[in-house]
Amino acid sequence: MDLASLPPPSRTFSSDNSAGVHPRVLSALAEANEGHALAYGYDAVTRRADERFADLFGRQVDVYYVWSGTGANVMSLTTLLGPAQAVVCTEGSHINVDETGAPERIAGAKLIDLPTPDGKLRPDQLDALAHAIGVEHHAQPGVVSITQSTELGTLYSPDELGALSERAHALGMLVHLDGARIANATAALGGTAEALRSFTVDAGVDVISFGGTKNGMMYGEAVVYLDRSLARAAKYVRKQVTQLPSKMRYISAQFEALLDDGLWIDNARHANELAGQLYKAVAEIPGIELDGPPAVNSLYPRLPRPAIGALQAWSPFYDWDEANRQVRWMASWDTTSDDVERFAAGVRQALDG
Repeated sequence: MDLASLPPPSRTFSSDNSAGVHPRVLSALAEANEGHALAYGYDAVTRRADERFADLFGRQVDVYYVWSGTGANVMSLTTLLGPAQAVVCTEGSHINVDETGAPERIAGAKLIDLPTPDGKLRPDQLDALAHAIGVEHHAQPGVVSITQSTELGTLYSPDELGALSERAHALGMLVHLDGARIANATAALGGTAEALRSFTVDAGVDVISFGGTKNGMMYGEAVVYLDRSLARAAKYVRKQVTQLPSKMRYISAQFEALLDDGLWIDNARHANELAGQLYKAVAEIPGIELDGPPAVNSLYPRLPRPAIGALQAWSPFYDWDEANRQVRWMASWDTTSDDVERFAAGVRQALDG
């Protein structure tokens, strides 16, 4: 159990939020810092970033840059919801668990959170809510919010998302995708623009919270309206929910760098692959329980509680389900094979003890 003699990894497996900024993104920030530029997105850098997104999705889209993932989700949902409408989501979704009630407080919307053992909603779960539609005593299901990749590190296939979106639209609901780790999902599903479109544009998704912070950016996310008619009030809502950056070029410059020459996919693919390396390094250690290889860049092992405490003191990571002794280990764009080897050695030492 004594880990004092082992050097911890240089980079932790706590979260991809813990990673630094990719050098190319830092360079883009420095370049954007030269001289003056019009505020609030009326600058050349933001126009170029908008063009990158249009190329990525193969169509004209409306893009709104915001400060944070929670802000992106709140802005998206606020623009999509009508009076007395609710958001359908999983019980483990970020909007339901990890945003301190922001959608409820700011968007003023009820969340209908549904049980999903693998983090994925099914079309029949939407059918089960149909009885509330048109009944004045019930909040009206108006938006389905899904996460790709999910909070449990699972993936919707394009067919699954297509079926879910089709059912949502048939019931009069819009579809929002929380894409905080959309790059990891895209890398896992093929790593191309076509792969991205297969589970977004082609699957019928209406609006995306497009993540950047977890994939090599310093800060910032983007709200992407695939259905541009839904963005009618977006610029007003962005300001109203405190997500309008005055010096917007510092966010759009980061996205321009990330989307240039496939860097966003390279970063995500690397994180996914290193999570796979970690799985192989620890899977056979006695005392660790794993459900299978990771689909993206996260593992959710179960360990004896004493070993968890010792490992967290040595190299921090998050508890996931304390009652079930389950934790989360997450690789990042800058994780190295040496980090994996060191961390696996620590896991072995803790469990041998």
